[in-house]
Amino acid sequence: MALIDMQQAQAQSVTSGSRWQSVRLSSLAGRSAATILLAAGAVVILIPFLFMISTSLKSKNQLRAAPPPLLPWESTMVEIDGVMEPLYHVTLDGEPRKLALVKNQPGGMGIFVDPANPAESMTLKIAEQTPIRHLEIHPENYAEAMTSVPFPRYLLNTLLVTFLGMAGVLVSCTMVAYGFSRFRAPWLNWLFIVLLSTIMLPRQVTLIPVYVLFQRLGWVDTLLPLIVPAFFANAYDVFLLRQFFMTIPLEMDDAAKIDGASPLQTLWHVLTPQAMPVIVTVAIFHFLYAWNDFYEPLIFLHSRDNWTMAVGLQTFNALYSVNTHLIMAASVVMVIPPVLLFFFAQRQFIQGVVISGVKG
Repeated sequence: MALIDMQQAQAQSVTSGSRWQSVRLSSLAGRSAATILLAAGAVVILIPFLFMISTSLKSKNQLRAAPPPLLPWESTMVEIDGVMEPLYHVTLDGEPRKLALVKNQPGGMGIFVDPANPAESMTLKIAEQTPIRHLEIHPENYAEAMTSVPFPRYLLNTLLVTFLGMAGVLVSCTMVAYGFSRFRAPWLNWLFIVLLSTIMLPRQVTLIPVYVLFQRLGWVDTLLPLIVPAFFANAYDVFLLRQFFMTIPLEMDDAAKIDGASPLQTLWHVLTPQAMPVIVTVAIFHFLYAWNDFYEPLIFLHSRDNWTMAVGLQTFNALYSVNTHLIMAASVVMVIPPVLLFFFAQRQFIQGVVISGVKG
């Protein structure tokens, strides 16, 4: 009987082990399929960005090709009677050769000659031959694009507007959100609802009175209309910060009061370290908004020396519409700062998106 029980136990152990192995294999297959699917989606999303970088490194001849190459390939040329002609891989009588196309003829035909013996010519169908190309990049496109218009000046203006405005948003929105989340006063909730209702008010509605105000202050055609309003908070970021502050227990504030901390000290030493992920998220959101903003700089900035990158790039696009490689080079330069910002702040940003409790 003991032997039979032992055999049954071994059989059950083998069965459960095989089931566990099957579950592990199924889970591994599911994770592998999800990883492959996400990788494929990432590649599809990156195609326009990679094509922009590739186009920024092409020459004018590569842009005129029909269809334009995905990579900066350049036709290999050879000199025939003082004229540069493209080389082709041609197969004649089973023997591969390199011949130059010297003349196009009707019907898709072309006259090919041997570079070593230009007197030897033959008429072949062009579509059946393979052009010889080599990778040729032109990094000088970036220098030409940056010097064609005063992009360094536009970059400086954009950095001033972006980072000074970011500082104003973080200071003002954090303090307003702290007041709404921690203080108690009559009608405070109704006041917060009024603040939120401003989100539904389009900027076009307030454009004329705001413009008149800045004109009377003498701020039009300066960077002040793009910087100063950031120091007066906005409903979206206040709502985001307030909701996060409300998840932090009030006992932390009480402990800080017992230690003799003032409300500002409590905000700086207790709440701000806990809310760092959401603060970084607000900073990234404002950076992207200010960096890409075209509407307000177009309205308030008239002089070329005060333009931001968004306005300068749009004007550059109008002036150099045929020079696609220069437009793409300028666009790549404009994309680099947001990419670097997200790269260095991605840990805090992702934590701010998924966090659901108090750290530590």
